[in-house]
Amino acid sequence: MKQIVRYLKPYAWGIAFVFGLVGLRALLDLLLPTILGRLVSEGIGISGTGLSPDASRIYDLAFLMFGITVLSIGVTILGGYFESRISASFARDLREAVYQKISRFSLAEMDHFTTSSLITRSTNDIQQLQTYVNMLMRMIILQPVLAVGAIAFSVSQQPTLSMVLIASVTALVFMLVIIFTIVMPKFSLIQKLVDRLNLVTRENLSGLRVVRAFNTEKQQAKRIDQASFEAMKLNVFVNRITGIMWPVMSLIMGGTSLAIVYLGARYFVGVDGFEPGQLMALIQYAMRAIMSFMFMSMLFILIPRAAISARRVSEVLSMEMTITDPDTPEALPEGMKGEVVFDKVSFQYPNAPEPVLCDISFVARPGMTTALIGSTGSGKSTLINLIPRFYERTSGAITIDGVDIKDMKLSDLFNLLGYVPQKGVLFSGTIKDNVLFGMEESEDSLEKALTISQSKEFVDAYDNKADHDISQGGTNVSGGQRQRLSMARAIAKNPLVYIFDDSFSALDYATDRKLRTMLDQNVKATKLIVAQRISTIRHADQIIVLDNGRIVGKGRHQQLMETCEVYREIAYSQLDKEEL
Repeated sequence: MKQIVRYLKPYAWGIAFVFGLVGLRALLDLLLPTILGRLVSEGIGISGTGLSPDASRIYDLAFLMFGITVLSIGVTILGGYFESRISASFARDLREAVYQKISRFSLAEMDHFTTSSLITRSTNDIQQLQTYVNMLMRMIILQPVLAVGAIAFSVSQQPTLSMVLIASVTALVFMLVIIFTIVMPKFSLIQKLVDRLNLVTRENLSGLRVVRAFNTEKQQAKRIDQASFEAMKLNVFVNRITGIMWPVMSLIMGGTSLAIVYLGARYFVGVDGFEPGQLMALIQYAMRAIMSFMFMSMLFILIPRAAISARRVSEVLSMEMTITDPDTPEALPEGMKGEVVFDKVSFQYPNAPEPVLCDISFVARPGMTTALIGSTGSGKSTLINLIPRFYERTSGAITIDGVDIKDMKLSDLFNLLGYVPQKGVLFSGTIKDNVLFGMEESEDSLEKALTISQSKEFVDAYDNKADHDISQGGTNVSGGQRQRLSMARAIAKNPLVYIFDDSFSALDYATDRKLRTMLDQNVKATKLIVAQRISTIRHADQIIVLDNGRIVGKGRHQQLMETCEVYREIAYSQLDKEEL
């Protein structure tokens, strides 16, 4: 919670100003019953002996009440403006901090939280905190001051009769303690169920075509219904318990008013100077005190939810990063070539029983293509993800031009790399926006990238060419077009090292061949290609064969066909002898 509170520090003076306005509003509200009592006693002239109205006094006290009411309304509006502004700014800062932290997560941290949970924490949980901060500024000063002040003013009117109010407040507090003891543990479960509901919904929406193709809409609907039903049962239980508060509070409030009126009129009015006007004031103060406790109960309902949301957001903000910039980063040498060296590299996932990669050593030279191939689960993608430090190697060294990637600033490392994932990722915007992603606009770079990646033909077919709009996720282009545009984005960056993580898989053989030829002719940087198809890598300068996380073959295509059984089995499973 402390970590969340520090995001309110920039608004400390604004919060203090709001508290001042709220305190002033509470004071103004507490004056009204006393003035009303004086109006009844002094203006209307109601007393134990009769009625003696004073018109001028009525006007004076009525105008005074009107002025106080108008001033209280103005203070409330001004306070509400600042409350909303501060709480919204707090939520914006917190959401930005959470996003910045998530954007620096490695794949290990992403696996720890899951995407659906991070979405819930960034939206629902922060919204809960914004609401709580708004309510807190409005009520944390106002309602306690009104409650204590109302009790104090009622005691000043008639101490003995005020014991009715104190007894009612004691019963109210006792009831609230019991209810919150029952309800508070349930709020944590509600947030977990929201996570689960988001996870199931996200899975169904992202795999909607598969669900339809296998005609499993009913089964998937049952999964959502089950998650929704569990959340519904818990919410119904919580709402039923908290719903008991309001009738009981109304009963206590009505009983308190009735008791004060009955006892006051029967035993106290006219005794020791206690006038009907004071009785009316005491009734007003009793209503204010009980209403204040009712509003405070709303605040207490929010407390457990806000505490749980604060804890969940704090978990993201306090997550220890496994991959960070070094304390003293090494400056990159001038004239870098992009030679990538793996020296006895091993990697093991956290809590995994055995390493995924063992003793990996090879050199990827500038201007040459190094390909990685192997059966499913052999560790190809894991190996390639060690270069941009999406995962951190367990042992060994990975260097680029002799500089260990651990000794580089992450931003410097990323500037050296052009990464193309297996699943082409496009963002909403135009083709130009996606290809020149995060770079200054350059028509030459755009044309070159589109040409090399074999994207120019289908891009030019659009009416507005490179200004054609891409929908979110690139759903309005084919899988092969997404992959080619992803490659164009990497080519436009003009990095020293290209990483293609099985990014040729959606291309037909003709386009695959043309693209590789253009890469060889126009891109002289280091190229690392992960592939499943022999045809994609058979002309590579160096092919590395992986099996169960170890290198079992290294060389060119013909050499591996003669010396590496694993490579030979993969090759014959895809192509016949004549094609090979």
